[in-house]
Amino acid sequence: MPIRLIVGLGNPGAEYEQTRHNAGFWLVDNLANDVGARLQRETKYNALMAKASIAGYEVYLLEPQTYMNRSGQSVGGLCRFFKINPDEVLVVHDELDLMPGIARLKKGGSSGGHNGLKDITAALGTQDYWRLRLGIGHPRTLSLQQQVADFVLHRPRREDQDLIEQAIEKSLQVMPLIVEGKFEAATMKLHTV
Repeated sequence: MPIRLIVGLGNPGAEYEQTRHNAGFWLVDNLANDVGARLQRETKYNALMAKASIAGYEVYLLEPQTYMNRSGQSVGGLCRFFKINPDEVLVVHDELDLMPGIARLKKGGSSGGHNGLKDITAALGTQDYWRLRLGIGHPRTLSLQQQVADFVLHRPRREDQDLIEQAIEKSLQVMPLIVEGKFEAATMKLHTV
């Protein structure tokens, strides 16, 4: 089953633009740029949206502008209107449980405390959608004395930013495979260091 919708998670506004929580936006921005698509405000879905051609498939790119905790409003509305099934959705998000530089693809599973995923799961009525998890590290693992909420809403250290950008680049290389529904091949390529 090919992917018809790629959702990048983040928070709108200049004050959040460079924060770890916006890693999903960073990937979708880069993807749109790579395929020559222009994200434009779509008030119907309270999101930035573009239609793109990837690996010969028509795909919607979406960045909800609802703030992270209400991401499901945009995703659910668009999926209902275009009759997109949950297993045709890829959500790209920051992941505390992975170190910077690591990206992992998986289908389903819990939200792991990620409020954007919780809201999307509620809106779609299932956890059975694809996720591309971009590692940002955890404050404890990175020996930082920050609370998680504070950590995700701050800019990464330069060395972590470089690693996150490398993970995004590697993810973009496998995006055609993901869109085609060749998840096993994409996973193998993405998960090999």
